Amino acid sequence: MTNDTPENSSPTGFDIKMFLQGLPEDPGVYRMFNARDEIIYVGKARNLKKRVSSYFTRADGSPKTRALVAHIDHIEVISTHTETEALILENNLIKQHKPRYNVLLRDDKSYPYIFLSDQHEYPRLSLQRGARKQKGRYFGPYPNAGAVRETLNLLQKLFQIRQCEDSFFSNRSRPCLQYQIKRCSAPCTQQVSASAYAEDVRHAVMFLNGKNHQVIDELVAKMALAAEQLAYETAAQYRDQIAALRVIQEKQYISGDKGNIDVISAVTQNGVGCVEVFYIRDGHNLGNKTFFPRHTHDATAEEILAAFLPQFYLGKEGDSEIPSQVIVNHKLDDVEVLKAVLSEAAGRQVAVSSNVRAERSRWLAMASANAEQNLLRYINTRSNIMQRFIALQEALQLDSLPQRMECFDISHTSGEQTVASCVVFNTEGALKSDYRRFNIEGITGGDDYAAMNQALMRRYTRLKEGEGRLPDILFIDGGKGQVREAEQVLEELQINGVNLVGVAKGRARKAGEETLYLAETGMEVKLPADSAALHLIQQIRDEAHRFAITGHRARRAKVQKTSTLEEVPGIGAKRRRQLLQQFGGLQGVARAGIEDLASIKGISGELAQRIYDIFHAGK
Repeated sequence: MTNDTPENSSPTGFDIKMFLQGLPEDPGVYRMFNARDEIIYVGKARNLKKRVSSYFTRADGSPKTRALVAHIDHIEVISTHTETEALILENNLIKQHKPRYNVLLRDDKSYPYIFLSDQHEYPRLSLQRGARKQKGRYFGPYPNAGAVRETLNLLQKLFQIRQCEDSFFSNRSRPCLQYQIKRCSAPCTQQVSASAYAEDVRHAVMFLNGKNHQVIDELVAKMALAAEQLAYETAAQYRDQIAALRVIQEKQYISGDKGNIDVISAVTQNGVGCVEVFYIRDGHNLGNKTFFPRHTHDATAEEILAAFLPQFYLGKEGDSEIPSQVIVNHKLDDVEVLKAVLSEAAGRQVAVSSNVRAERSRWLAMASANAEQNLLRYINTRSNIMQRFIALQEALQLDSLPQRMECFDISHTSGEQTVASCVVFNTEGALKSDYRRFNIEGITGGDDYAAMNQALMRRYTRLKEGEGRLPDILFIDGGKGQVREAEQVLEELQINGVNLVGVAKGRARKAGEETLYLAETGMEVKLPADSAALHLIQQIRDEAHRFAITGHRARRAKVQKTSTLEEVPGIGAKRRRQLLQQFGGLQGVARAGIEDLASIKGISGELAQRIYDIFHAGK
């Protein structure tokens, strides 16, 4: 905030304190608009209240944060049921609206796919952009390369299907590192039979087609059989597969049904009406839009909804915007007439219903909850403000806003006791729980290249084994030599899609004179000393240097709630065992949403709610 801005208001007079008080503590997505009502930024949050509040409570005084707060016109939020749903919804919104500060992709042709070369005896999985001319199967499109990369990494962990180039595959005489870290079954050297590999490919295709439940059921049966035969190591492998699948699955609240559906809820309060429209397309939530129609003070929600629907759907070019079903939260008097008019306009049958059950009733409840929250915020304040200047994305010409960045540095005294540091930053700042330090051994004292090679190999081998997630940008404190070492490590580990950047100090080693080496293009970039992007890079680099020198604090200990399920009334030993098996352990149960828990046989909706509340108390 600027010094001349009151503590609880923005430069345009927005009452920040009142706005923040009206925010829910649910997971969700927030969208930032400019004065022309254009979406300029979309973000996700585990806790909407905390995440949005952080923009206004930070005291770093950075230019990009001040610009964000100074130029926003208003903010809209969408509450979701799980953090995972918020992530998917964020990607859907970014893909649909292409906000200026989120995405630079120009059209759908640039969206990436996962490609399976099923014409090969041992099919390969890979990222595919552009024209889909190769023979094989395509899965997608995905919102960005990072989403493909994460999915490919998970598939390697789950099913050990090769991702190497055919030229690399054809010239192997012994298994590569991927086999050693159990990320590939090494079909190149016949370490796996063609039939067993085909089974892994079948499971991967099922996973990519959303048939996670069937895969899990098969693996649970195999795990039980292996345990009965005392093959505990094999059973443990199946257990780990199940746990990983459960983490990925975390069933999305609105992705279980197909078809095009609009979910519309109208609410009123204090003479003001709000209409919330959620767009469901082929089972995916493409986001929502909030309307505040002009009406008389005494108009009811039913009257507002009845007047809104014809104006919203009719008179538009083409019929593609009219879905096959419209779900509303009030029973309409002239619903048959409305259905006939909409069906004629669309050239096909259109259903309008308010009496819905099961999953669709939950969609309607979600729309109503968001309508009530948006109406309350609208009443409290009609001018919301937030904007963020994403300088780093523009400076590096990235397709999308980087969500995770890592930086490495080497520290030693005369070549003795060499330590490498890795610090991690996300869009909320330093992610200290993910920091790592590496005691470097077995190298010539003072050989910074070898030290960097060892640190990177250890770090990203662990990530390939599933101990974390890959960054969007990898910064190396050093010049071309260190960057070349990093390139060799990433190539050896078959890690693609990570933007590698070397940060070299100037001759005088003064801040503001750094040169950036971009590995992907080979370009050297010097940013202005007052560049907000350079300031962020300097902050990350300096933090890595500090962490390497001081050995700043040990890894955070993770508190394990070993007896949590025993505290839930109605959960006996059999159900505890069933939950742990289905979700791959206690952490999987803790991550699950209410819908996931209720999908397990013997777990009612009420019991699922109790289990969920135990793990999320106080959040």
